[in-house]
Amino acid sequence: MSFAHLHVHTEYSLLDGFSNIKKLVKRVKELNMEHVAITDHGTMFGVIDFYKAAKAENIKPIIGLEAYMAARTMKDKDSKLDRSSTHLLLLAENETGYRNLLQIASAAQMEGFYYYPRIDHEFLAAHAEGLICTSGCMSAEIPRALLNENPDEAVRKWDWYSEVFGRDRFFVELQQHNIKEITDLNKKLLSLGARYEARYIATNDVHYVNQADARLQDILLAIQTNSTLNDPDRMKMSDDSYYLRSPLEMSKIFSEVPDALSNTLLIAERCNVNLDFKGYHLPEFNVPEGYTPETYLRALCQQGAQIKFKDDAASQKVQERLEYELGVVHTMGFDAYFLIVWDLCRFARENGIWYNARGSAAGSIIAYTLDITRVDPLEHALIFERFLNPGRISMPDIDLDFRDDRRSEMFEYCSNKYGSTRSRRSSPSAPWDQKQPCVTWRV
Repeated sequence: MSFAHLHVHTEYSLLDGFSNIKKLVKRVKELNMEHVAITDHGTMFGVIDFYKAAKAENIKPIIGLEAYMAARTMKDKDSKLDRSSTHLLLLAENETGYRNLLQIASAAQMEGFYYYPRIDHEFLAAHAEGLICTSGCMSAEIPRALLNENPDEAVRKWDWYSEVFGRDRFFVELQQHNIKEITDLNKKLLSLGARYEARYIATNDVHYVNQADARLQDILLAIQTNSTLNDPDRMKMSDDSYYLRSPLEMSKIFSEVPDALSNTLLIAERCNVNLDFKGYHLPEFNVPEGYTPETYLRALCQQGAQIKFKDDAASQKVQERLEYELGVVHTMGFDAYFLIVWDLCRFARENGIWYNARGSAAGSIIAYTLDITRVDPLEHALIFERFLNPGRISMPDIDLDFRDDRRSEMFEYCSNKYGSTRSRRSSPSAPWDQKQPCVTWRV
């Protein structure tokens, strides 16, 4: 039987995980597994490296997080009541789930941090869409309640997670390590789950790739806890089983609960998050009702042509050039790009901010009719293909100069409307960023 590891800590679980990402996915490949998850403690710093490495090995990456749940709320910070927290495993089923994971990880670090990056039930419920949740490891809420002989509390928590995620997105997690309480815990989880018709998944709490790495991971824990290796009372793993076990090993351990193995594949198939970096990702430009970016750009150009060319606006030479350029721009997917640049120039004009465009953009009649450039490309026989060439796919580069004493207003407008990552200052020699479309502001 095949199997997917859905509970995996990498080197980004600082001073706790010892799984080098590239070695991890290579080992997954060697074991003939097709999927693997990343679920670091309270952080998603390793997601992009993990995604790229997994794709390079033709392994499907599952994006997840082992969150810390606050003892009360993520705002409470009492040293006696809030120092402890519990764990919770979350996996992104789709793009919405991935965005919610980012929200959870960010809020945990920036708003809920107290010894750990924490969230609470209210925040989780508000960001549960698109996420698959499990009952977690022994340090999670439901297992901890059962271990503390508090079945009523376990039922309350189980009911809450079932209500928030539903049976389809809430799974009960079973693990097997050399911990004396864990066998009894699994029995209680199986017994309690019967009343809910719960679905189970088998996981290994992976902290390192190979079994021989246990010693090195133990050193990390000693550093984390500021302890010496010969300290008998320091925090340490119970044994050396926290490695990337093979599907065969997992099938032997959980032979009595075969669905817990097959359900890992079910989840892996359901989790589809695309973080590929091909193509361009433009900010969204909201067009008026009844328009698409293509038709709105065309309407603006025709309106601008009437102003620029007056009686010649309907002439063959103007319309042929305009239709040609609009066709190229639409085919290459840059309608929104021109609308964004037009919007920036419109804001500058309406607020009395001088600007000028330089470079090959002067060869575009679109840019001229939108008042981005000031030079008529037809009158001066300027070539559009120097600016945008359908035979050589590249991002259009429009260099805009703004008066230095008002430039900050342009940055503020661009940042507020399109996001702070979509505008940047640049020196004349700064390279054009092909993967992050923006207007280059020359200083």
